[in-house]
Amino acid sequence: MKVPFVHGPGDLRLGDIACPHPGANDVLLRVATVGICGSDLGYTAVGGVTGAGEAPMPLGHELSGTIAEVGSAVTGLSAGDRVVLNPYYNAIGNGGPEGGFADYLLVRDVTAHPDSLLPLPDTVSFDQGALVEPLAVSFHAVNRARVTPGDKVAVFGAGPIGLGIVIGLRRQGVEDIAVFDLSPLRRQLALQLGARTTFDPRATAPREALGSQHGTMTLWTPEPLVATNVFIEASGAPNVIPEIVDCAGFHARLVVVAVQKKPVTLNFQTLLAKEMSIEMAMGYPNEFPEVLSYLSSSNAQAEGMVTHRFDGEDFMAAFEASSKQDQAAKVLVRYQR
Repeated sequence: MKVPFVHGPGDLRLGDIACPHPGANDVLLRVATVGICGSDLGYTAVGGVTGAGEAPMPLGHELSGTIAEVGSAVTGLSAGDRVVLNPYYNAIGNGGPEGGFADYLLVRDVTAHPDSLLPLPDTVSFDQGALVEPLAVSFHAVNRARVTPGDKVAVFGAGPIGLGIVIGLRRQGVEDIAVFDLSPLRRQLALQLGARTTFDPRATAPREALGSQHGTMTLWTPEPLVATNVFIEASGAPNVIPEIVDCAGFHARLVVVAVQKKPVTLNFQTLLAKEMSIEMAMGYPNEFPEVLSYLSSSNAQAEGMVTHRFDGEDFMAAFEASSKQDQAAKVLVRYQR
């Protein structure tokens, strides 16, 4: 099999490996569809999870497929089952060289982590199955925000996670959603998925944009504060969090889901005076069943975030398309025919 490996910063190459075989506790998965994650781009940029390691690093963790073979000690799963991988329990590359971008993936030690593979409902396509993991990240951020239908929400970043957050907010009944992103394509996708309005932060500062959309309030600050009461940071841009804290009003709450690559300096006097709350959202401890239930519903819109689909043999072209973030959102790679 040809699979991609990160050999160092910016050094992504295809390599040949043998098809794996399951041990007693393992499952061999015939991969159907895999999504390219922003973390795949990040790992490639720095050469690994936190930098270049001793061995090349495989990529790919947002995937669905069909079970090809089951180890003798594995129960509850059978060859032919359609499943989605939950990498929260079974990290890609854990003990083997293949990643998710492969014809076959060995899911190791399933007996110890039975939730590594979850049934994919017949009504959910393999492409939708590859969206379960990123949507779980998004839904966890929304759950951490504890939103109610009347909330006024600002989402910063309309990549796949930000778009999934828009889906999750609408699912919770929230209608007044403003989205900020640099890309016209991604702003348009946010509108199609349910955002009420979008802004280019280079053209309109968030304080001005949100003041016009959600209204303002006065406190002790020299400038009016925005009436937006929930902010979700999904961009990773360096100045967004301080800007949110500066313009947010009394009792506003902020959820940070994007990785902040540099330390962020905050004025805690401002946070204290506003009694502002900051929550972090990491991963998806409980959201996979919630996402699968959503995708099984007739009104699921998740595929609206998909802008490109490639065959497995065209992985490098798919990766290049995904790296052009002003021209793409979620890019899917298909293996199973």
